[in-house]
Amino acid sequence: MKIAWSDEKDAILKQQYGFGFDRVVVALSAERLLDERAHPNRVRYPHQYQWIVEIDGYAWVVPFVRRADGVFFKTMYPSRKATKHYLESRK
Repeated sequence: MKIAWSDEKDAILKQQYGFGFDRVVVALSAERLLDERAHPNRVRYPHQYQWIVEIDGYAWVVPFVRRADGVFFKTMYPSRKATKHYLESRK
């Protein structure tokens, strides 16, 4: 599966969080995908889905759209709620 993203958005994320989408790809290859779900706001984002990915012990939400050749990442952000739901429940 091909994974693509905007270089401009990746640069913004690297400045904001210290790393970009490449870190998500590494987490996915290390089998740290916690869940896949439809975007909660189906009215505004009907074609978007979200991957919940564990990075450094914290859950990150990665919204994406499916394309014929793979997926396109829209953004990523850390989620306190997802961390509590997916990671703290394992303890």
